[in-house]
Amino acid sequence: ICGIQHLERAGNRLTLFDSLYFCIVTFSTVGFGDVTPKIWPSKLLVVIMICVALVVLPIQFEQLAYLWMERQKSGGNYSRYRAQTEKHVVLCVSSLKIDLLMDFLNEFYAHPRLQDYYVVILCPTEMDAQVRRVLQIPMWSQRVIYLQGSALKDQDLLRAKMDNAEACFILSSRCEVDRTAADHQTILRAWAVKDFAPNCPLYVQILKPENKFHIKFADHVVCEEEFKYAMLALNCICPATSTLITLLVHTSRGHTAPWEAFRQLTGTKQTLNRESQQSPEQWQKMYGRCSGNEVYHINLEESTFFAEYEGKSFTYASFHAHKKFGVCLIGVRKEDNKNILLNPGPRYIMSSTDICFYINITKEENSAFKKQEKHRKNHESKLSYHGASRLPVHSIIASMGTVAIDLQDTGCRGASGATLALPAEGGKEGRRPSIAPVLEVADSSSLPTCDLLSDQSEDETTPSDDEVSAGLEYAKGYPPYSPYIGSSPTFCHLLHEKVPFCCLRLDKGCQHNYYEDAKAYGFKNKLIIVAAETAGNGLYNFIVPLRAYYRPKKELNPIVLLLDNPPDMHFLDAICWFPMVYYMVGSIDNLDDLLRCGVTFAANMVVVDKESTMSAEEDYMADAKTIVNVQTLFRLFSSLSIITELTHPANMRFMQFRAKDCYSLALSKLEKVRR
Repeated sequence: ICGIQHLERAGNRLTLFDSLYFCIVTFSTVGFGDVTPKIWPSKLLVVIMICVALVVLPIQFEQLAYLWMERQKSGGNYSRYRAQTEKHVVLCVSSLKIDLLMDFLNEFYAHPRLQDYYVVILCPTEMDAQVRRVLQIPMWSQRVIYLQGSALKDQDLLRAKMDNAEACFILSSRCEVDRTAADHQTILRAWAVKDFAPNCPLYVQILKPENKFHIKFADHVVCEEEFKYAMLALNCICPATSTLITLLVHTSRGHTAPWEAFRQLTGTKQTLNRESQQSPEQWQKMYGRCSGNEVYHINLEESTFFAEYEGKSFTYASFHAHKKFGVCLIGVRKEDNKNILLNPGPRYIMSSTDICFYINITKEENSAFKKQEKHRKNHESKLSYHGASRLPVHSIIASMGTVAIDLQDTGCRGASGATLALPAEGGKEGRRPSIAPVLEVADSSSLPTCDLLSDQSEDETTPSDDEVSAGLEYAKGYPPYSPYIGSSPTFCHLLHEKVPFCCLRLDKGCQHNYYEDAKAYGFKNKLIIVAAETAGNGLYNFIVPLRAYYRPKKELNPIVLLLDNPPDMHFLDAICWFPMVYYMVGSIDNLDDLLRCGVTFAANMVVVDKESTMSAEEDYMADAKTIVNVQTLFRLFSSLSIITELTHPANMRFMQFRAKDCYSLALSKLEKVRR
């Protein structure tokens, strides 16, 4: 406006009002023509302004329209007509972070049956810039509706049509500064939703285990600390347990269009990774090939994989289904029972109405195996057990549990065909005498009585003289004390009498013993050290799996808790009944504390992320202290197995980072590509 007026002083001498009138008429594309520039500088300015306006104004109008629509959504209602005709779920959160949102949406829409669902987000705060950009993507803008409101207000629950929702998810961010306060807010939201819509299925995530009993009315409750510490403990017994669980429940997408199309066609939530298949490392190829495995279920009589094993034992069905189809049968559920039996063993006989749970790259309906026209039952040569010499050579199983082992040794075949002879005493082969056939039906005379509360391991039946003299005859039972209400009772190895609190302190002597470090105790088995900030109630769930009754006494590892802050009396009262559990106050930063707690005698070092460092000004810096501490342990004690909890998965590439190691740099690059 001012430019037109200034330049036209040499022409028409336009006033400020005339210049404003000219700009409005020109840029609104009306163009009356009563006011026009007379000299060439003014005309050039008008041309430039029109070119700029053609680019800038549409963008500005689009942003204004989107902002208006989002404000209408945030303060508006979810359509009652849409709620009655379309299915939707409600997500309630206190503050919406981009990581939480993307994890939920990717996992929710990974299932093919949930593609037509709408997600209504009910959050008391406004969207931040990252969330707004994500929800502008057409894939999410057509499915996700953001409403600003509180789950504690009936008006906002009515706006979200909670009474018509298929489910309600109440989630918490694990990076909360005050985790107890976050749980209190979650509990109130769960109560409010249950009061407003009592028939709506409720899925609640809680952070602290002591708050679980407040929401036991919910359909499903996931406690982060309970699950986290249980996974860390199982990693000490069986390495990579947490990786297995993560691969089974987490969605990973391929990087190429063909693999993505395959995922959409077959319904698999995990796809093969092209980068891992092209990697020169064999373990990366194996990882990429097997990372697509999922847990599926099917009725036995409708299954191609398992229908022929009706009337056979679970062990027989699991072994032969894996040998024939490559699927892993892990559990069954009876038709009239809600509980899933995981690996019930050879005593369980498969029935036609059983629901089979199996691990495979895709579900059976989408596999390449085609059903036969009919299952020929009672075939002309139906196998029956008449002793070890009548079984096929591949039908053998190891005595450790019910895990089938595929052995291809055919040296024991006789002239009569594919039979298996048991190894002779003191034979040259030196084969373990515990190798036994996989029976179609369990032989009750050869199986011991099944007592779920007794330990059938060989070293538990009769205690040795060394154990009796050393006082290692532990009792088996439920822990008499729990640090919080709502903990699941677990059958464990326990002491006959509880240990005095003074004897639980590893680094200080008392009137009962004078030991002041782990070396003085002379433990036979290697230690498991847990470095944590405080002895929270979740830490109790780390000890319980390591003292479970099914673990042989000779394999129990001493547990040392390295705590920054002294534990309270309630926690000590809960752990004093477990054998070989100690604590000491110290820091993972201090080398003297590490040596005193026995790091040189340890098999595993578990580093738990500290709550005080879970939140930082820069989100990904929350793991900085943990990573540096683990790097220190890795360089000083290279043979130590370190199990670490991280807040952000992207920081995994720094766990064993070496600046000049080509292999380490290649792993870091591969990790970034996968992310």
